[in-house]
Amino acid sequence: MRSMAALLLLAVVWGLSIPATKLGLQTLPPLTLTALRFALAVPLLLPFMVGRGQMAWRELPSVAALGLLGVSFGQVAQALGVAGTSASVGTIISATIPIFVVIFAAIRLKQPVSGIQQVGLLAAFVGIALVALDGQTSALLQASPSGVAWMLLSAIAIGFYYVWSVELAAKYGTGPVAAWSTLFGFLAMLPWAGWEMWQVPFQVSAEGIAAAVYLGAVVTVAGLLLWLNLLRTVPASTAASVQYLQPVIGITASAMIFGDRLGVLFAAGTILVLCGLALTVRVRGDRHT
Repeated sequence: MRSMAALLLLAVVWGLSIPATKLGLQTLPPLTLTALRFALAVPLLLPFMVGRGQMAWRELPSVAALGLLGVSFGQVAQALGVAGTSASVGTIISATIPIFVVIFAAIRLKQPVSGIQQVGLLAAFVGIALVALDGQTSALLQASPSGVAWMLLSAIAIGFYYVWSVELAAKYGTGPVAAWSTLFGFLAMLPWAGWEMWQVPFQVSAEGIAAAVYLGAVVTVAGLLLWLNLLRTVPASTAASVQYLQPVIGITASAMIFGDRLGVLFAAGTILVLCGLALTVRVRGDRHT
């Protein structure tokens, strides 16, 4: 029961990340919000850098590249995407990250993709197309093609980040790899965030700071610790089920906070993405349990 409660808590924590980002972007520009997020996360991840299983110096260039891809580019692209879409659209597109993980695992790690997984991938991408085509949805009226494109690029980058980190995590553990890659990604985005703060007028608000604190301390750090603990206490397939709940929670929260009204095509697309996610991730998770 304690593990199931932790699983539900993690689904809520991660499911609210896109709505929280949208809330923070109302007063802070994308690069600034992302930099603040990781400025809070990096010191809290410090114990993973100096504790057991310290990273070998020869591995740091690979981890730095990992951070540039998954943290600097992936998270900045996500913030830019959320700025150009509604929270509901951003949530459902970000739910495709595990699907890209399956694709890149097949390419880089030579993991086979079963027929059921292929059906799931197809269903998910058809679902994305339906979401993007739903012109009757008021949420989509807030979305720009560039916003949708940024969200997809973010999902691709973060999906590849997870697959690429598997090799290093097998040597040093998920915590140290996540901590070091977050540090390098944060350092890489600092000059761009500084340029944005100089060029783009913004105001520091309680909402913006609260969003940064939530994203940095709760989503990034507490979410990571909770996820690592779950992997030690429940089967991998059970832990992976949190991915099915995240978009449901995110879309529900978006409707409540921002008043997003969802059309028929959006609903059909969301169902297809969730079904595709279930087919691709569940089969893969059961194989590794």
